[in-house]
Amino acid sequence: MAEILKSACPLNCWDSCGFHVTVENNKIIKVEGDPSHPITKGKICGRGRMLETRTNSPERLLHPLKKVNGEFKQISWDQALDELALKLKEIKDQYGSTAVLHSHDYANNGILKNLDQRFFNRYGGVTEIYGSLCWGAGIEAQKWDFGDAYGHEPNDVLHSKNIIIWGRNVARTNMHFYEMLLEAKKRGAKILVIDPLFNATAKIADKYISVKPGMDGLLAAGIIKEILRLGLEDRDFIDQHTHGFRDVKKLIASISLEKVSKMTEVPIETIQFLAEVFADRPTSTFMGLGLQRYKNGGNTIRLIDALVAISGNIGISGGGANFANLQVGQSFDVANLTLGSRKSSHREFSIMKQAEEVLAAVDPEIKMIFVTCGNPLTQVPDSSIVEKAFSSVSTLVVVEQFMTDTARLADYILPTTTSFEEDDFYYSSMYHHYVNYGPKLVSAPGEAKSDLWIWTQLAERLGFGDDFNYSREQWLGMALQSLAEKGMTLDQLKERHTLELPVKPIPWSDFQFKTPSGKYEFTSMSKGDEGKLKLAVPEESKWSNPELAEKFPYNLLTIHPLRSNHSQNYHLFPKAPELKVEVAENIAADKHLKNGDFVRVWNIRGEVKGYISILPKVHPNTINIDEGIWKSFGGSVNNLTSSRESDNGLGSTLYDCLVNLEKIN
Repeated sequence: MAEILKSACPLNCWDSCGFHVTVENNKIIKVEGDPSHPITKGKICGRGRMLETRTNSPERLLHPLKKVNGEFKQISWDQALDELALKLKEIKDQYGSTAVLHSHDYANNGILKNLDQRFFNRYGGVTEIYGSLCWGAGIEAQKWDFGDAYGHEPNDVLHSKNIIIWGRNVARTNMHFYEMLLEAKKRGAKILVIDPLFNATAKIADKYISVKPGMDGLLAAGIIKEILRLGLEDRDFIDQHTHGFRDVKKLIASISLEKVSKMTEVPIETIQFLAEVFADRPTSTFMGLGLQRYKNGGNTIRLIDALVAISGNIGISGGGANFANLQVGQSFDVANLTLGSRKSSHREFSIMKQAEEVLAAVDPEIKMIFVTCGNPLTQVPDSSIVEKAFSSVSTLVVVEQFMTDTARLADYILPTTTSFEEDDFYYSSMYHHYVNYGPKLVSAPGEAKSDLWIWTQLAERLGFGDDFNYSREQWLGMALQSLAEKGMTLDQLKERHTLELPVKPIPWSDFQFKTPSGKYEFTSMSKGDEGKLKLAVPEESKWSNPELAEKFPYNLLTIHPLRSNHSQNYHLFPKAPELKVEVAENIAADKHLKNGDFVRVWNIRGEVKGYISILPKVHPNTINIDEGIWKSFGGSVNNLTSSRESDNGLGSTLYDCLVNLEKIN
């Protein structure tokens, strides 16, 4: 008989939804939204619904696999674990534990996915990756400005007079915030969208502002310039609660509004209009992740933060410089899970440059790569170098559910469970501040095992099994330890399935910042000259590299796909996907292109081929190709993107990318 059970979405996503899952005869039948969830209220996206298809897919990896003479052969778990334990021991004894690279991303947001760190720390400490392909530059930027990256709770936007959606298509990536915008608009708020793409969110806006890709920070500087000219700044906040305003004034004086307009390709009248909007408090600003995926990405977020601060929209209801909300994740005791103090060796590679680092590594060289919760052959920039690096090591191990581009390259594939086949809890530090419990609902097919089981078995073989001798319930309780002191327990979470975390709904309302000065810092005190704001532009642009821009005149964006969480769902679509090349109308006119034409897109790093789709109202000379598409379907678009790091070293430059395009007959 069918049962409808509560669960939660594991995806690394803004919304972190509550589920109702129909189960019959140990099989997932249907995934729907949980109407009782306080934020998501019964509505979920197609990516969440696809978890049923993912769990039941006949393409699931069901047994451990080993590559023998270029072919995958099924082996037993004992053989796989015994051989890997032996290799890990030999590598550590001969080269040191940092000869192992652990490449981890965020395909699953379960708290117990952090236990891979516990294993590698207890092993002795390996080469880890730092930074983020997704949002690292912006997080680091807000830490320089505020001391941390905090956002307002979702309902506070209903107190905004004006709402700025800057580089963020919430209709595609954050559907429950989109619904909140509709409610705010109904109550009289004005919505403005600033973006190179006229997207579904722009369709509900009172005004859409098109900006040249990568020039958002310069636009913010122009708005600040106009606010100061008109005397619209919040002098009390600036004088009492900020550091470094004199540096901002000097910077802004160094460029004319005409130059800002020319470089951003935004009319002066629009910049003047935006100055008045920001000064018409409370104005909330919601930044997307794409606008900080440039070489100047950290500086871009810092200039927008500065604009929000100067206009007096920090620490007030209906305001905020909303990029992330790390206080959500800070509610949990991740350190209890990871045992960071137990590692004796340590080395770090940038997540963006992990491939180059592997190829260049000495003392020791990388002998083994262990991939968890990721598909780096598709998702890490400059894919050709990634493939070369991951092919160069003697042993590549991939923990996976499907034969991804990365798994195809592996020497060992360890089949793992889906979220409906294990207990965990899930949260997101991107939008709301609720934690959701996801119980085990069905048994895993074949011999698929949880990540935790894999680490426990390897730990026993390597002599530190006692550090993994806990039940799954004990692990979850360990992660909730600090919340238990506040009366929030695992039993409550299991019973209610959703708990509200004790975070500040309006951050910085006491104007006590976590910076060295205790103030909002326009100039970061801890960074010296690097802490000053700059009028920086993308590395691949006509303003910084005119010769490159002459050869490759088009800006390439690589936004998140609509129906797949990064690369996770493309192979599950009923109809095989095709690589779609979305272009601005001026490109189509110049190249005599029409919808459906087959084209080649290329630059100095590589090429992809796909089919034209002409986008209306897109900023001139702009192309978009959704990220995540597999090699077998025409991808990855990361054949084109750069592995350079952002200005603060912690973010990617995926959007800092110039290309050319030609029709293929």
